Amino acid sequence: MRNPRIYFPQPMSAGAMVELTDSAANHVGKVLRMKPQDSLILFDGEGSAYQGKVESVSKKSVTVMLEHPIEKTNESPLSIHLGQSLSRGERMDYAIQKATEVGVTEITPLFSERCEVKLNKERLEKRLRHWQQVAISACEQCGRNRVPVIHPAVSVDEWITQQASDLKFVLHHRTERRLEGYDQPASVSLLIGPEGGLTVDEIGRAEQNGFNALALGPRVLRTETAPVSAITLMQYLWGDVRGDIRGDVRGENE
Repeated sequence: MRNPRIYFPQPMSAGAMVELTDSAANHVGKVLRMKPQDSLILFDGEGSAYQGKVESVSKKSVTVMLEHPIEKTNESPLSIHLGQSLSRGERMDYAIQKATEVGVTEITPLFSERCEVKLNKERLEKRLRHWQQVAISACEQCGRNRVPVIHPAVSVDEWITQQASDLKFVLHHRTERRLEGYDQPASVSLLIGPEGGLTVDEIGRAEQNGFNALALGPRVLRTETAPVSAITLMQYLWGDVRGDIRGDVRGENE
């Protein structure tokens, strides 16, 4: 039986009757075609989630009865702040969507020296709203109750001076340093370059600000693939990604 998850950024309590926002109501009523008594989960993006049931459905509104809170948040103990250089087309959407799925905590779009994306203030604000919605949709799909914050875009130089994480990494292919030999961190900052890569000067300034050079292997990763690969490895080493696949499958089958 399906139990879809819907973003609902409003106060919730057990026994309350709530009316969904217009966009959520449209999704539940017209896209999912849910009926009264169908089950769904509402989450507020800040960590709270409630099991609920559809009470009524009309052309313009959907009402939900909240039954009980859901304690599980699916949040990793590792906090990761991704500094992602802006990229063209759907590549930025992909990076944000997949980084959210693998557990990133914060994302800051970055202007770098080789960044080919040019946005005026109005278009940038529109893109930020779009990227936040991409993260929300990813949370609805992957089971997270806390939506990553998409910060306003800043320059690479500004972002690297703001980071105070336990560990900081700049990913590039000009190094042979691997993701090993580090003590368990509670927080990580990860800098990813644009399609043309970070310049030597940008990498140097990052290292001067405490960033460790990092390569994930012999192959050069695309700008949208790099954060997903790096974050997954960090979650495996220090977070909540499980590596014993055979053991997990065997346990389910026994």
